[in-house]
Amino acid sequence: MIMHPQNKEQLDALKAIAKVLKVAFETEKGSTYDPVFVAEILKGEKAKKEGKKGVRIDMQNLWK
Repeated sequence: MIMHPQNKEQLDALKAIAKVLKVAFETEKGSTYDPVFVAEILKGEKAKKEGKKGVRIDMQNLWK
């Protein structure tokens, strides 16, 4: 069974129900994304917030 709680309150409620019913469960922590990829995205978001220009891609040559 896979559940997708949309907030911490729902997650806590599901955990409480499982504990009361003595049902074993696991929760995944972290992201399924490659950590290097996530770091690059966060780096770009930080640069954008600081007003730095990002990488410009020429749309005419995008698929070459």
